[in-house]
Amino acid sequence: MSVIYDRVALIGLGLIASSMVHAMRRAGLAGEVVGTSRSAETRATAREIGLCDRIVDTAAEAAEGADLVVLCVPVGAMGRVAAEIAPVLKAGATVSDVGSVKQAVIDAVAPHLPDTVHFVPAHPLAGTEQSGPRSGFAELFDNRWCLIVPPADTDPDAVTRLRGLWEAMGSFVETMEAEHHDLVLAVTSHTPHLIAYTMVGVADDLRRVTDSEVVKYSAAGFRDFTRIAASDPTMWRDVFLNNKEATLEILGRFTEELFALQRAIRQGDGDMLHDYFTHTRAIRRGIIEAGQDTDAPNFGRAPKKP
Repeated sequence: MSVIYDRVALIGLGLIASSMVHAMRRAGLAGEVVGTSRSAETRATAREIGLCDRIVDTAAEAAEGADLVVLCVPVGAMGRVAAEIAPVLKAGATVSDVGSVKQAVIDAVAPHLPDTVHFVPAHPLAGTEQSGPRSGFAELFDNRWCLIVPPADTDPDAVTRLRGLWEAMGSFVETMEAEHHDLVLAVTSHTPHLIAYTMVGVADDLRRVTDSEVVKYSAAGFRDFTRIAASDPTMWRDVFLNNKEATLEILGRFTEELFALQRAIRQGDGDMLHDYFTHTRAIRRGIIEAGQDTDAPNFGRAPKKP
Protein backbone atom coordinates (compact mmCIF):
# COMPACT_ATOMS: atom_id res chain seq x y z
CA MET A 1 0.00 0.00 0.00
CA SER A 2 1.07 3.61 -0.33
CA VAL A 3 1.38 6.45 2.17
CA ILE A 4 -1.96 8.14 2.85
CA TYR A 5 -0.73 10.84 5.28
CA ASP A 6 2.86 12.08 5.32
CA ARG A 7 2.76 12.89 9.03
CA VAL A 8 0.29 11.53 11.58
CA ALA A 9 0.10 12.87 15.14
CA LEU A 10 -1.41 10.67 17.84
CA ILE A 11 -2.37 12.48 21.04
CA GLY A 12 -2.77 9.89 23.76
CA LEU A 13 -0.89 6.59 23.53
CA GLY A 14 -3.22 3.89 24.82
CA LEU A 15 -4.57 0.74 23.18
CA ILE A 16 -6.18 2.39 20.15
CA ALA A 17 -3.32 4.77 19.36
CA SER A 18 -0.63 2.13 19.78
CA SER A 19 -2.62 -0.29 17.62
CA MET A 20 -2.98 2.43 14.97
CA VAL A 21 0.82 2.79 14.92
CA HIS A 22 1.29 -0.94 14.36
CA ALA A 23 -1.48 -1.10 11.74
CA MET A 24 -0.13 1.91 9.84
CA ARG A 25 3.38 0.50 9.99
CA ARG A 26 2.19 -2.91 8.77
CA ALA A 27 0.72 -1.36 5.61
CA GLY A 28 3.11 1.61 5.15
CA LEU A 29 0.32 4.19 5.48
CA ALA A 30 2.19 7.07 7.15
CA GLY A 31 5.49 8.74 6.34
CA GLU A 32 6.06 9.64 9.99
CA VAL A 33 4.09 9.01 13.18
CA VAL A 34 4.54 11.45 16.06
CA GLY A 35 3.05 10.64 19.45
CA THR A 36 2.54 12.24 22.81
CA SER A 37 0.81 11.61 26.11
CA ARG A 38 0.00 13.80 29.06
CA SER A 39 1.76 11.23 31.29
CA ALA A 40 5.55 11.43 31.40
CA GLU A 41 5.62 7.74 32.36
CA THR A 42 3.61 6.80 29.26
CA ARG A 43 5.89 8.90 27.05
CA ALA A 44 8.93 7.18 28.56
CA THR A 45 7.44 3.74 27.89
CA ALA A 46 6.58 4.70 24.30
CA ARG A 47 10.16 5.88 23.74
CA GLU A 48 11.56 2.73 25.31
CA ILE A 49 9.64 0.41 22.97
CA GLY A 50 10.09 2.62 19.90
CA LEU A 51 6.35 2.96 19.45
CA CYS A 52 6.43 6.03 17.20
CA ASP A 53 9.01 7.67 14.97
CA ARG A 54 9.08 10.56 17.46
CA ILE A 55 7.65 11.03 20.95
CA VAL A 56 7.24 14.65 22.03
CA ASP A 57 6.19 16.21 25.31
CA THR A 58 3.09 18.23 24.38
CA ALA A 59 0.03 17.94 22.16
CA ALA A 60 0.97 21.18 20.38
CA GLU A 61 4.42 19.81 19.49
CA ALA A 62 2.85 16.64 18.12
CA ALA A 63 0.19 18.45 16.06
CA GLU A 64 2.47 21.02 14.46
CA GLY A 65 2.99 20.20 10.79
CA ALA A 66 0.86 17.04 10.93
CA ASP A 67 -1.43 16.10 8.04
CA LEU A 68 -3.65 14.02 10.35
CA VAL A 69 -4.09 14.62 14.08
CA VAL A 70 -5.99 11.92 15.99
CA LEU A 71 -7.25 12.67 19.49
CA CYS A 72 -6.93 9.40 21.42
CA VAL A 73 -7.74 10.83 24.86
CA PRO A 74 -10.80 10.38 27.09
CA VAL A 75 -13.89 12.18 25.82
CA GLY A 76 -13.78 14.64 28.73
CA ALA A 77 -10.30 15.83 27.69
CA MET A 78 -11.03 16.38 23.98
CA GLY A 79 -12.01 20.06 24.25
CA ARG A 80 -8.90 20.96 26.25
CA VAL A 81 -6.61 19.22 23.77
CA ALA A 82 -8.37 20.83 20.79
CA ALA A 83 -7.82 24.27 22.32
CA GLU A 84 -4.13 23.48 22.85
CA ILE A 85 -3.43 22.30 19.30
CA ALA A 86 -5.63 24.79 17.40
CA PRO A 87 -2.98 27.56 17.01
CA VAL A 88 -0.40 25.23 15.42
CA LEU A 89 -2.58 23.17 13.07
CA LYS A 90 -1.41 23.06 9.48
CA ALA A 91 -3.82 24.45 6.87
CA GLY A 92 -5.57 21.57 5.12
CA ALA A 93 -4.87 19.12 7.95
CA THR A 94 -7.51 16.69 9.18
CA VAL A 95 -8.35 16.42 12.88
CA SER A 96 -10.06 13.21 13.97
CA ASP A 97 -10.63 11.24 17.16
CA VAL A 98 -11.44 7.72 18.36
CA GLY A 99 -13.98 8.55 21.08
CA SER A 100 -16.91 6.28 21.94
CA VAL A 101 -19.30 9.26 21.97
CA LYS A 102 -19.65 11.55 19.00
CA GLN A 103 -22.05 14.46 19.53
CA ALA A 104 -20.32 15.53 22.75
CA VAL A 105 -16.92 15.34 21.01
CA ILE A 106 -18.16 17.46 18.10
CA ASP A 107 -19.59 20.02 20.54
CA ALA A 108 -16.35 20.11 22.53
CA VAL A 109 -13.81 20.10 19.69
CA ALA A 110 -15.33 21.91 16.69
CA PRO A 111 -15.53 25.41 18.25
CA HIS A 112 -11.76 25.45 18.83
CA LEU A 113 -10.66 24.42 15.34
CA PRO A 114 -9.77 26.97 12.64
CA ASP A 115 -11.70 27.02 9.37
CA THR A 116 -8.54 25.96 7.54
CA VAL A 117 -8.65 22.37 8.85
CA HIS A 118 -11.07 19.46 8.35
CA PHE A 119 -12.75 17.86 11.36
CA VAL A 120 -13.71 14.22 10.72
CA PRO A 121 -14.70 12.40 13.95
CA ALA A 122 -14.41 8.61 13.97
CA HIS A 123 -14.95 5.65 16.27
CA PRO A 124 -13.22 2.29 15.76
CA LEU A 125 -15.42 -0.44 17.29
CA ALA A 126 -12.50 -2.48 18.54
CA GLY A 127 -10.79 -2.92 21.86
CA THR A 128 -9.67 -5.08 24.72
CA GLU A 129 -9.61 -4.47 28.45
CA GLN A 130 -5.88 -3.69 28.19
CA SER A 131 -4.52 -0.14 28.05
CA GLY A 132 -1.25 1.71 27.63
CA PRO A 133 1.37 1.93 24.86
CA ARG A 134 2.42 -1.72 25.23
CA SER A 135 -1.12 -3.02 24.68
CA GLY A 136 -1.49 -2.28 20.98
CA PHE A 137 -1.25 -4.75 18.09
CA ALA A 138 -1.65 -4.38 14.33
CA GLU A 139 -4.58 -6.80 14.02
CA LEU A 140 -6.90 -4.99 16.47
CA PHE A 141 -8.95 -3.37 13.69
CA ASP A 142 -9.01 -6.31 11.26
CA ASN A 143 -12.61 -7.09 10.22
CA ARG A 144 -13.96 -4.67 12.82
CA TRP A 145 -16.11 -1.64 12.07
CA CYS A 146 -14.99 1.96 12.20
CA LEU A 147 -17.79 4.52 12.15
CA ILE A 148 -16.97 7.92 10.64
CA VAL A 149 -19.26 10.71 11.80
CA PRO A 150 -18.56 13.86 9.76
CA PRO A 151 -20.46 17.07 10.50
CA ALA A 152 -22.75 18.18 7.67
CA ASP A 153 -20.35 20.66 6.04
CA THR A 154 -17.23 18.43 6.08
CA ASP A 155 -15.09 18.31 2.93
CA PRO A 156 -15.92 14.96 1.25
CA ASP A 157 -12.31 14.50 0.09
CA ALA A 158 -11.13 14.63 3.73
CA VAL A 159 -13.73 12.01 4.66
CA THR A 160 -12.69 9.77 1.76
CA ARG A 161 -9.03 10.03 2.73
CA LEU A 162 -9.67 9.12 6.38
CA ARG A 163 -11.94 6.30 5.27
CA GLY A 164 -9.07 4.99 3.14
CA LEU A 165 -6.76 4.99 6.14
CA TRP A 166 -9.14 2.97 8.33
CA GLU A 167 -9.87 0.51 5.53
CA ALA A 168 -6.13 0.07 4.93
CA MET A 169 -5.71 -0.62 8.67
CA GLY A 170 -8.16 -3.52 8.28
CA SER A 171 -11.51 -2.00 9.22
CA PHE A 172 -14.91 -2.05 7.61
CA VAL A 173 -16.09 1.57 7.45
CA GLU A 174 -19.49 3.25 7.50
CA THR A 175 -20.51 6.89 7.90
CA MET A 176 -23.25 7.81 10.35
CA GLU A 177 -24.86 10.89 11.91
CA ALA A 178 -23.64 11.71 15.42
CA GLU A 179 -27.00 11.40 17.19
CA HIS A 180 -27.71 8.02 15.63
CA HIS A 181 -24.18 6.82 16.45
CA ASP A 182 -24.66 7.68 20.10
CA LEU A 183 -27.96 5.78 20.26
CA VAL A 184 -26.53 2.71 18.50
CA LEU A 185 -23.52 2.64 20.82
CA ALA A 186 -25.73 3.07 23.87
CA VAL A 187 -27.37 -0.23 22.85
CA THR A 188 -24.31 -2.17 21.70
CA SER A 189 -21.63 -0.94 24.10
CA HIS A 190 -22.40 1.69 26.71
CA THR A 191 -25.36 0.10 28.50
CA PRO A 192 -23.82 -3.42 28.39
CA HIS A 193 -20.72 -1.99 30.06
CA LEU A 194 -22.88 -0.34 32.73
CA ILE A 195 -24.68 -3.65 33.34
CA ALA A 196 -21.33 -5.46 33.60
CA TYR A 197 -20.03 -2.93 36.12
CA THR A 198 -23.27 -3.31 38.09
CA MET A 199 -23.19 -7.14 38.16
CA VAL A 200 -19.59 -7.19 39.35
CA GLY A 201 -20.57 -4.63 42.00
CA VAL A 202 -23.51 -6.82 43.10
CA ALA A 203 -21.19 -9.81 43.51
CA ASP A 204 -18.83 -7.67 45.55
CA ASP A 205 -21.66 -6.47 47.81
CA LEU A 206 -23.32 -9.87 48.29
CA ARG A 207 -21.46 -10.92 51.42
CA ARG A 208 -23.14 -14.34 51.59
CA VAL A 209 -20.97 -15.21 48.56
CA THR A 210 -17.32 -14.84 49.46
CA ASP A 211 -14.72 -13.13 47.27
CA SER A 212 -12.86 -16.43 46.90
CA GLU A 213 -16.02 -18.16 45.65
CA VAL A 214 -16.65 -15.40 43.11
CA VAL A 215 -13.12 -15.82 41.77
CA LYS A 216 -12.97 -19.62 41.98
CA TYR A 217 -16.36 -20.50 40.52
CA SER A 218 -16.73 -17.76 37.88
CA ALA A 219 -18.64 -19.26 34.98
CA ALA A 220 -18.34 -17.80 31.50
CA GLY A 221 -21.11 -15.22 31.97
CA PHE A 222 -19.70 -13.60 35.09
CA ARG A 223 -16.14 -13.97 33.85
CA ASP A 224 -16.99 -11.98 30.73
CA PHE A 225 -18.65 -9.33 32.90
CA THR A 226 -15.41 -8.96 34.86
CA ARG A 227 -13.44 -8.64 31.62
CA ILE A 228 -15.71 -5.81 30.47
CA ALA A 229 -15.67 -4.19 33.93
CA ALA A 230 -11.86 -4.13 33.86
CA SER A 231 -11.94 -1.45 31.15
CA ASP A 232 -10.43 1.98 31.72
CA PRO A 233 -12.48 3.79 34.42
CA THR A 234 -11.67 7.32 33.22
CA MET A 235 -12.78 6.55 29.68
CA TRP A 236 -16.06 4.96 30.81
CA ARG A 237 -16.84 7.70 33.30
CA ASP A 238 -16.56 10.20 30.44
CA VAL A 239 -18.62 8.04 28.08
CA PHE A 240 -21.59 7.93 30.45
CA LEU A 241 -21.40 11.61 31.34
CA ASN A 242 -21.21 12.59 27.66
CA ASN A 243 -23.81 10.18 26.26
CA LYS A 244 -26.28 10.71 29.07
CA GLU A 245 -29.57 10.93 27.14
CA ALA A 246 -29.09 7.88 24.92
CA THR A 247 -27.71 5.75 27.77
CA LEU A 248 -30.59 6.68 30.06
CA GLU A 249 -33.11 5.89 27.30
CA ILE A 250 -31.66 2.42 26.71
CA LEU A 251 -31.23 1.84 30.45
CA GLY A 252 -34.93 2.67 30.92
CA ARG A 253 -35.90 0.14 28.24
CA PHE A 254 -33.58 -2.44 29.81
CA THR A 255 -35.23 -1.88 33.19
CA GLU A 256 -38.69 -2.46 31.66
CA GLU A 257 -37.50 -5.72 30.07
CA LEU A 258 -35.92 -6.79 33.34
CA PHE A 259 -39.18 -6.19 35.21
CA ALA A 260 -41.05 -8.30 32.61
CA LEU A 261 -38.57 -11.17 33.08
CA GLN A 262 -38.78 -10.79 36.85
CA ARG A 263 -42.57 -11.09 36.63
CA ALA A 264 -42.35 -14.16 34.37
CA ILE A 265 -39.98 -15.89 36.80
CA ARG A 266 -42.17 -15.03 39.78
CA GLN A 267 -45.32 -16.31 38.01
CA GLY A 268 -43.62 -19.40 36.60
CA ASP A 269 -44.33 -18.30 33.01
CA GLY A 270 -42.02 -20.72 31.19
CA ASP A 271 -43.51 -19.99 27.77
CA MET A 272 -42.64 -16.31 28.03
CA LEU A 273 -39.07 -17.09 29.13
CA HIS A 274 -38.56 -19.67 26.37
CA ASP A 275 -39.90 -17.32 23.66
CA TYR A 276 -37.75 -14.46 24.94
CA PHE A 277 -34.56 -16.54 25.05
CA THR A 278 -35.29 -18.00 21.60
CA HIS A 279 -35.50 -14.49 20.15
CA THR A 280 -32.29 -13.32 21.81
CA ARG A 281 -30.48 -16.47 20.71
CA ALA A 282 -31.28 -15.57 17.10
CA ILE A 283 -29.55 -12.21 17.59
CA ARG A 284 -26.44 -14.04 18.79
CA ARG A 285 -26.47 -16.17 15.65
CA GLY A 286 -26.70 -13.02 13.55
CA ILE A 287 -23.56 -11.60 15.21
CA ILE A 288 -21.64 -14.82 14.45
CA GLU A 289 -22.89 -14.89 10.84
CA ALA A 290 -21.76 -11.26 10.42
CA GLY A 291 -18.23 -12.33 11.34
CA GLN A 292 -18.12 -10.27 14.53
CA ASP A 293 -17.54 -13.24 16.86
CA THR A 294 -17.08 -17.00 16.81
CA ASP A 295 -19.24 -19.91 17.91
CA ALA A 296 -16.14 -21.92 18.87
CA PRO A 297 -16.34 -23.55 22.31
CA ASN A 298 -15.52 -21.09 25.10
CA PHE A 299 -15.74 -18.27 22.51
CA GLY A 300 -12.53 -19.49 20.90
CA ARG A 301 -10.40 -19.05 24.00
CA ALA A 302 -7.56 -21.49 24.40
CA PRO A 303 -8.03 -23.74 27.44
CA LYS A 304 -5.90 -22.83 30.41
CA LYS A 305 -3.20 -25.40 31.10
CA PRO A 306 -3.24 -26.87 34.64
